[in-house]
Amino acid sequence: MLDWGAYGLSFAAVLALAIACWIVSLVRNDVSIVDSLWSLMFLLMLGVYMALADVGGPRAWAVLLMVAVWAVRLSAFITIRNHGQPEDHRYQTIRANNEPNFGFKSLYIVFGLQAVLAGVIAIPLLVVASGTAPVGWLDYAGVALWTVGMYFEVVGDNQLKRFRGDESNRGKVLDTGLWALTRHPNYFGEFTLWWGYYCLALSAGGWWTIFAPLLVTMLLLKVSGVSLLESNIKERRPAYADYIKNTNAFFPGLPKSGR
Repeated sequence: MLDWGAYGLSFAAVLALAIACWIVSLVRNDVSIVDSLWSLMFLLMLGVYMALADVGGPRAWAVLLMVAVWAVRLSAFITIRNHGQPEDHRYQTIRANNEPNFGFKSLYIVFGLQAVLAGVIAIPLLVVASGTAPVGWLDYAGVALWTVGMYFEVVGDNQLKRFRGDESNRGKVLDTGLWALTRHPNYFGEFTLWWGYYCLALSAGGWWTIFAPLLVTMLLLKVSGVSLLESNIKERRPAYADYIKNTNAFFPGLPKSGR
């Protein structure tokens, strides 16, 4: 059973973190820092919840470890990648579309929205921590899915980082490694590990939390992931058109003819 009192306090902690980072973004005139904040919201929420609620056991500590590994790795990767770079073009567009007073508006358009989404999507993690059912095959399936997801996310990110770090690749499109199987291996990894978390929640009696991985899937496919990233990429990178023809958008598969 979810401890809703502890949930409310853990969500309040996430809101406080979002407000603090919003203030930093005003000083830096750059809201891109919210990308580094995103995964840490889940770690903070789960950590505060476990500290306040009467929870424990192998499943609870396992999910805390899994979230910590995912959150710290992703936040560190994004922070290092964005260091010294201008505000991400996605946020530049949002800024341009919401002037004047974007600085104030970003509190709810960017930071508040992310905090609310995290508060909703984190619910299955808290259910996992609260679960008292014996560990079963769904838990092992969840850990397996999470492992596959982390592999795609970490390896995909590192392959892209190495590709972009080679000046001879300027203007080219990465179509090798995991990027030969899917145009977005890191997003597919994110999708997979969240369904892994749901398997753990299912084992803990949280079948009703299916809204969370479904919401993550929608965000990745239709809102802030694939659709947003590819909305104008063919104009910015003409070679990407052939890559689209030959490579699956999301779910991995063998390259199509014409490669």
